Amino acid sequence: MTPKFLLPLLLVFSVQAHADAQGRLSAFIAQTRGLKAQFSQSVFDRKGHKTQESSGTLYFSRPGKFRWVYQKPYAQLLVGDGKRLWIYDEDLDQVTVRKLDIAIGDSPAALLAGENDIEKRFLLKDAGNHNGLDWVEATPKSSGGSFELVRLGFKEDNLRAMELKDSFGQTTLLHFSNLERNPAMGASLFRFTPPKGADVISDQ
Repeated sequence: MTPKFLLPLLLVFSVQAHADAQGRLSAFIAQTRGLKAQFSQSVFDRKGHKTQESSGTLYFSRPGKFRWVYQKPYAQLLVGDGKRLWIYDEDLDQVTVRKLDIAIGDSPAALLAGENDIEKRFLLKDAGNHNGLDWVEATPKSSGGSFELVRLGFKEDNLRAMELKDSFGQTTLLHFSNLERNPAMGASLFRFTPPKGADVISDQ
């Protein structure tokens, strides 16, 4: 919560902190056309109990292309090819296909892999320093999405964590490591062909 400052000097400082928070995220988006990183993910219920842990590798190439590879505890692949979102569940041998603009919308993926129009989609504010990270809070301007709030944690100029609060009261915490900004990535990373025999479910 932002305190109510009584002195004009402190008020100016508060406005500057808000601008810095927006600037940190906007600069990261503007300067990062692509990224590769390892991630660990934990999901907590509304009471704070951990219900799921997973890990894997992510890639994104803006605008609209990304690849999330879940390796543990089960294999799952999410690929955004610029037009469609492909979700492949290896255990079920099932592929779900959705239009990318509908699937991303005002979701956390739009923060990382979307166009450079973040302030049109999200309200941004400084969320302070916690656990050695400087946090920026992003609230979708439109209603009806899956996530009510996204917090991004920065260490210097690098994104180190994301915290996602959804409409069901769950919190998903992602930690990133081994980040490579703007690495060389082949186009094949962002293409997906359903495996032969897989069950394909499409919204088209």
